[in-house]
Amino acid sequence: VQLQASGGGLVQAGGSLRLSCAASGRTFSNYIMAWFRQAPGKEREFVAAITWSGGSTYYADSVKGRFTISRDNAKNTVFLQMNSLKPEDTAIYYCAATGSGAFYFTRVVETRNYDYWGQGTQVTVSS
Repeated sequence: VQLQASGGGLVQAGGSLRLSCAASGRTFSNYIMAWFRQAPGKEREFVAAITWSGGSTYYADSVKGRFTISRDNAKNTVFLQMNSLKPEDTAIYYCAATGSGAFYFTRVVETRNYDYWGQGTQVTVSS
């Protein structure tokens, strides 16, 4: 699976952005998809994940209520709608995919459980 993330940019605090991650190469609908982010000098951290059907999602506490993950299997794309952005949301955002394993929180938050990664898209939130 090849993943291509896009949609990042510079936005003021309180603003919104919508990230997209286009997948190609294999049957996209079989994969658990997730978004992670990495700020300068920090480790990559979990943001959100979604099941293959889109019926279940998980969010990091820091983004719950502000971010929404969704997917369109017909378009092989996963989205991250980010509202009420804060300066601390500034990071490179990565999409990731895994085709194996169950969907539970302690598993989907770990970077090591993902088989494929996109190249990242920069999100910068100014105060």
